[in-house]
Amino acid sequence: MKRPDETSLKYLFLTFLKIGATSWGGFMALISVVQKQVVDKDKKIENETLLDGISLASVLPGPMAFNVVTYVGYKLKGFSGALVSMAAILLPSFVMMLVLSFLYSKYGNIPSFEHFFAGVLPAVAAIILSVAFAMAKKNISGTLQILIAVASALIIIFAKAYIATLIVMIISAFIGYLVYYKPSGISHTELKPKSLDKSSRKIGFIVWISIAVFFAILLVLPFILPPELETSLRLQQKIMLTFSGMSLSLFGGGYVVIPAMQQVIVNSMGWLTNQEFTDAIAMGQITPGPIFISATFIGYKVAGFWGALNATIAIFLPPGLVMIVSTRFYDKIRNSAIISAAFKGLRPAIIGMIAAAAFTIVYSNELSLKTGLLLCLFLLLAIRYKADPVFLIPGAGLVGLLIF
Repeated sequence: MKRPDETSLKYLFLTFLKIGATSWGGFMALISVVQKQVVDKDKKIENETLLDGISLASVLPGPMAFNVVTYVGYKLKGFSGALVSMAAILLPSFVMMLVLSFLYSKYGNIPSFEHFFAGVLPAVAAIILSVAFAMAKKNISGTLQILIAVASALIIIFAKAYIATLIVMIISAFIGYLVYYKPSGISHTELKPKSLDKSSRKIGFIVWISIAVFFAILLVLPFILPPELETSLRLQQKIMLTFSGMSLSLFGGGYVVIPAMQQVIVNSMGWLTNQEFTDAIAMGQITPGPIFISATFIGYKVAGFWGALNATIAIFLPPGLVMIVSTRFYDKIRNSAIISAAFKGLRPAIIGMIAAAAFTIVYSNELSLKTGLLLCLFLLLAIRYKADPVFLIPGAGLVGLLIF
């Protein structure tokens, strides 16, 4: 495995740009593609490291898939790696959402992707199942961990609530502590982030200052500008505060926070109608990357291109920074015997949740004989032939266009 300083920013940008352009299906689908590329194919990090990142992202606010990508970038290249990974994973979906927002504003509807996604969804479910299978082989041993994984999957499938996720994580971590804790235990060796490198720290410091100045200017400008510019700046300020506030107060990923977003955007702010908000969520689903990218459409609808850019930065950047700080804190305590024991219970629970996500994708969409056969085919390609998701998912969409 390569050391963090051997991983280039170019690698992170191109890798996550490719993943961001081809990863449909939400949080677990994107994470599954990350696992296939960064863990299995490129061997940049270990499965345990990625599972730790998923666990950490699950208890922090904001888009979980985006937070995990931030975590991976930080582990491999420090602060600058995290920022590059954040930008790369968002760029494709941001551009696609801008195009859809323009078409929507011009024609009042969005292109139909039903047949395309009829092929993509079973492929996404197959990739998720293959990742859960690969992780289980490497991280689950013994009857207790098998039971934790199975119980976790069943609870998530039937409970269908974010509070159930939190309860499963807390209980599984506590079981791990009770069963595996040994005062003299030492956890596995982990990659240290390149935070000690002087150039990386310098870049990180400059970026932090730039971010602080950007938000400070946006907060202060409306009070010192002439009246003709004050209105538009105040609107941008309101967009920034609204979306950054939501990003830091909403837990559980895109699908869990949709009702809360609707309450703020439709009922409180009055920026969109219920139909427009529904269309925004639909466009977030038909574009690759995090579903939170719906913020781009909302910002565009309210204030054009700059509103779209402002909303996108505001909803993704604050939780990304929280993830970086939390990762630094976690790195300081992760060798603790208590943390190591807790994660021995938590990792199989996360694997069970990943498997449950695949079931949910299949069950929430109409399962026909065609989709069932496609699921089996894609599962064979993913597990037996190690098919690259970057090609498998778009290929599955083309198959959907042909046969449905």
